[in-house]
This record gives sequence, C-alpha cells and structure tokens, in this order.
Amino acid sequence: MKPVFEYTKGMRETELHYCPGCTHGIAHRLIMEVLEERGDLGNCIAVSPVGCSIVAHQYMNVDMMESPHGRAPAVASGIKRVHPNSPVFTYQGDGDLASIGTNEIIHAAERGEKFCTFFINNAIYGMTGGQIGQKTTTCVEGRTVEQAGMPMRMCELISCQDRAVYVERVSLDSPANVRKAKSAIRRAFKVQDLKLGFAFVEFLSICPTNWGLTAPKAMEWLRENMMPYYPVKQFKCPEEVKEVK
Repeated sequence: MKPVFEYTKGMRETELHYCPGCTHGIAHRLIMEVLEERGDLGNCIAVSPVGCSIVAHQYMNVDMMESPHGRAPAVASGIKRVHPNSPVFTYQGDGDLASIGTNEIIHAAERGEKFCTFFINNAIYGMTGGQIGQKTTTCVEGRTVEQAGMPMRMCELISCQDRAVYVERVSLDSPANVRKAKSAIRRAFKVQDLKLGFAFVEFLSICPTNWGLTAPKAMEWLRENMMPYYPVKQFKCPEEVKEVK
C-alpha cells in the first residue's frame, strides 16, 4: 500500500531524533518544501547550529555546514559572499541565536548580509535552561528576571537595523499558522533572490519534553504565554515581496 505521507525530496528518508511533539520537524519540512518548489535543492547552502538541531544536516537534503555555537551568521556571511547566486540560510535556536550568538546576528543584520535566517524560538534555551519563570529539566528552579533579565525579543531588535529588510514572526501552533509560516519562508528567499538585504523569520515553537507537558498542553502554553510576549506579526517587508504567498 502506498503511504499516505509523502516525503518532500528536500527531506532525507531518515528517522528524526527529535522528541515527540517537537516542532523542529515541521520547520525543517517547510523550508525544504519551499526549496523544492523553487528548484533550489541542488543549489542551496545552509548552516546548522549547536543545539537540538545540530544534526539537521542528516535530515535536510541540501549542502550544510556546521558552525561553532552562535556563529552561524558569520559562517553564512562568508559562504554567501563566495557564492552570491546560491540561496543561503542559517537555521538557529534561541539559545544559539538569542543568547551566545546575539552579537553575530545583530551585526549580520546591520551589514545587510544577503542570506536568510530561520530562528526557532521554543523558549527553552535547551542547553542552558528555560526562559523566565519556566521550570525545565535543565533548569529545575526556573529563571528569574533578577538573575537573567527578560527574554530577548529578536524580531523587534533585528527590525531596528536598517539593512534588515524583511523581518517576520510566525507560529507553528496550528495548520493555519503553519501555512502562514511557509509563506514567510517564500518571502525570505524572494528577498534573497532580489539581493535586497537581510531576511529574518522567527518561528514560535514548542518543546514538550523539556517543558514537562504533553504536545497539546505545550501548544496551549505557547498561545497563552509566548504569543502575548512575542506577537506574531510582520515587522518589515519590502514592497517587492509583499504579494508573495
């Protein structure tokens, strides 16, 4: 019997190591679907981070490089300058991008580096503990504002950079929002096609295992706690790509 689920050619037929309910797999597939639709699987170069998605190269069927923790934007900058006609993207989590690598991403945005960054924000800082007030398996007492400050709102920060021309926050909590997330990926690559500047897409995601919740409860937690703090919206979008769906 033919399976109901069809792999995109952008995803290798390899079992994912992510925990049940993790939304990394959704983000992987969306990016790879867009690249397949564009005919860019054989031309794209990506940079994977340190964190849960450190082995993303085993799943995404494009050329990928590994970078030191938080340094994916620097690596991608070099790749894009050497291969200006290849689509280039970084795939980074919140601990990688919004903690140890904050300086790297801000300066890549300010320089207007012509690659895309896909930022997975699951509120976990997986290797260092949860975000504010959230108890996790790696941070059993939770983090406090006094100890660590408030979580970084990266879209708001990136959108202040003049040469960051496309900035959008999306969510992976529902089929409707997943479709919107795919449209945001298309717009990000279109910005790169037109060489307009830096493109940044943030995905609100869940981590049921480290949150200590079931997947449905984790989706509720995202909507009730993350969305008010991280509003889902388009912050900046060039006129040339506004009609891309």
